[in-house]
Amino acid sequence: MLLKNLIVYRLSKKWAVKAEDLEKKLAEQALQPCGSFAMESRGWLPPRGEERFLYTQNRHWLLTLGVEQKILPTSVIRQAAADRASQISAQQGRPVGRKEMRDLKDRVTNELLPRALAKRTTTRAWIDAKGHWLAIDSGADKKAEEFLEALRRAEEDFPCKRLDTQRSAGSAMTSWLSTQAPPKGFTIDQDLELLAQDMSKATVRYSRHPLEGKDIRDHIKAGKSAVRLGMTWKDKISFVLTDELHLKRIGFVDIINENASGDAVDEEEQFDMDFALMTGELSLFLDDLVEALGGEKAA
Repeated sequence: MLLKNLIVYRLSKKWAVKAEDLEKKLAEQALQPCGSFAMESRGWLPPRGEERFLYTQNRHWLLTLGVEQKILPTSVIRQAAADRASQISAQQGRPVGRKEMRDLKDRVTNELLPRALAKRTTTRAWIDAKGHWLAIDSGADKKAEEFLEALRRAEEDFPCKRLDTQRSAGSAMTSWLSTQAPPKGFTIDQDLELLAQDMSKATVRYSRHPLEGKDIRDHIKAGKSAVRLGMTWKDKISFVLTDELHLKRIGFVDIINENASGDAVDEEEQFDMDFALMTGELSLFLDDLVEALGGEKAA
C-alpha cells in the first residue's frame, strides 16, 4: 500500500496554499544527482514517476522526498588510509600521527567519492488539506523531521506541529488492556509490547497471542505499561500504536480487496482508486483515534 508507517502532524487551519503553488515550489527543488564530491543530495520527486511533483485528488495530496547517498563504507576508507600510512612509515622510517592519519582519511574519501555508487531512497507524505492533516510515511522521528526540514525549504510558511492528545497513547493502551474495553470502533489484536517503568526496563512481548489472559493484567499490576499494541479500526485498518503516537504496520487489506474485486482497470486507475479509498478512510480513522485519546491538546 502507499503508506505503511505514519508520524502524524496537525496543520494550521490558517495554511491555505494552493496545490499548484506548492507543486511549483517542489519542482524548483527537484532531486539532483549527487555531485562528484558530495555524499548526499536531497530533493523532490514526482510521486507517480511522471512530471507532476504533487499528486492531487480533491483536497488530498501526495508528495515524495528523494535522497541520494553515496555508498562509501568507512571500513574501505580506513583500510585504504592504513595502507598509505604503512607505506609512509616504511619509506620515511617514522610513525604516522593522528592528525596526519585524519588527513589521509580525508584525502582517500575525496579520491573515492567520484567513483562511489549512489543509493536512492524515498519518503512519501500525505496531506489532507481539508482535514488539516500531514502524515509522513516513516517509522522514525529523525527521518520525519528531515522530511519536514526539506518541505520547509520549499514552503517557508508551513505551520504544523506533532499531533498531541489529551491522553498519552501509552496510558490509554495500558488501560484498554487492563479493562479489555477498547474505545468504540476499535478492537485489540494479538501483538503487544509491555515495558517496566522502573530501572530494570524489563520487556515482555507477545506476537499473534491472545491478549485477554490474566498474565497480561498481572504484568500491568506489576508496573509494566504498553508501549506497542496491535489494533484494528472498524475491521478496515489494522495498525500498531506506539507510546510515542507512531502508527506502524498499517494495513488496508480488506479495502484493497474490495477495490480489486471489480472489473480490471489499468495501473493509473487502480492507483487513483486506491488513493481515494486510503485517504478517505485514513481521515476518518485519525479523527476517531484522536477522540479515543481524549481529543487534541489546545495549541
